[in-house]
Amino acid sequence: MISTLELRRIVETSFLPLHCQCTVGHDGAMTVRICDPSSGRVDLFVTGIATRDLTSARAIGELIAELRYDLRHTGLTEEQGGRRSRER
Repeated sequence: MISTLELRRIVETSFLPLHCQCTVGHDGAMTVRICDPSSGRVDLFVTGIATRDLTSARAIGELIAELRYDLRHTGLTEEQGGRRSRER
C-alpha cells in the first residue's frame, strides 16, 4: 500500500496550478479541497474518499480523473459562489 504522504503528494500535484489540499482522517477517509490560488475560492470539496481502495497507480489515476471531471462539470454559476461540494 502507498503511504498517506505519497498519496497526498500525487493527488495535490495533479491539480497544479490550482491549489489542492488533501487531508486523511484517522478513519482513512480522505478529503480533497481544490481552490483557485489567486482568489482563494473553493472550486471543489470532496469528502469521504476511502484510501483503502487506492492501492494501485490505476486506482489513484481513476480518482484523479473523477475529481477532474467533477471540477469541470459540477460547477455552480459564479453568482452562486463557485462550485458545489460533494461527498464521495
